[in-house]
Amino acid sequence: MRLVLASTSAYRRELLARLLLPFDVQRPEVDETPHAGETPAALVARLALAKAMAVAERQPDAWVIGSDQAAELDGAPLGKPGGRERAIAQLASMSGRAVAFRTAVAVVGPEGRRFTALDTTTVRFRTLAGDEIARYVDAEQPFDCAGSFKAEGLGIALFEAIESQDPTALIGLPLIATAGLLREAGFALP
Repeated sequence: MRLVLASTSAYRRELLARLLLPFDVQRPEVDETPHAGETPAALVARLALAKAMAVAERQPDAWVIGSDQAAELDGAPLGKPGGRERAIAQLASMSGRAVAFRTAVAVVGPEGRRFTALDTTTVRFRTLAGDEIARYVDAEQPFDCAGSFKAEGLGIALFEAIESQDPTALIGLPLIATAGLLREAGFALP
């Protein structure tokens, strides 16, 4: 069975490689604009499925994995900062607070078969001083990361705690859920 990751994210590619299954990578070409009133959980669930479906249309004989993630603070998504000033502002807004990270995964296969899962990880940030935030942002430049940090790198120093059922979800692909969905699809995993 062919497997395709519908993502160009290096983080998701590295995570999926841990499962030791051969896979290809394709860009999903999906509009990621949130719908009016859409919750972060609904947004990532919709986008994960849309990404998998977009690539599955081009690869009808393959199983396709799509995933999406959003940071949620006070019910609103934070998204990727894209630059230094926005990263600093995001981290300042999360200082001393708990932030929910919603990570969805969808596995779509031949004949329209589909399996989905949603993970929520709560990150409790330390109270951060402005100079700490600036030093962190300048050191790691987390501009392509939802929430403006890299938990797998120096970003871990920003936290008091991480509450999760799946530590890989915070990096961008919940491997516990993904492995379960792939087993449901018929892939042999340990």
